[in-house]
Amino acid sequence: MSDNIEKLSNDLKNFALSRDWEQFHTPKNLSMALIAETAELVEHFQWLTPEESRNIADDKLKDISYEMADIFIYLLRIAEQLDVDLLAATREKMAINEKRFPAEKVISQNHKDNKYS
Repeated sequence: MSDNIEKLSNDLKNFALSRDWEQFHTPKNLSMALIAETAELVEHFQWLTPEESRNIADDKLKDISYEMADIFIYLLRIAEQLDVDLLAATREKMAINEKRFPAEKVISQNHKDNKYS
């Protein structure tokens, strides 16, 4: 992982260790917490139009940014627990998606179609 992400991951681990929370930070528990935080993010956008979802008031945007941070924190903790390099995994997944969804065949399509797998 990049130095910045690795440092953040280490800081998060140290935060948990200093509170004796590492015992609770299993991949299972962290993934469940990740789902809960993701649902909290979704709540901010529920019932908004696409346009409204792009034009969020500053005070609400701050709340949304904290939900996003919670999601990122749990994701980094899971990656650390499982020794997954998220940057490398993301690059690999992007390469897979490049082949699976060639731009010239799926441009402007908003559905997932395995036809190009």
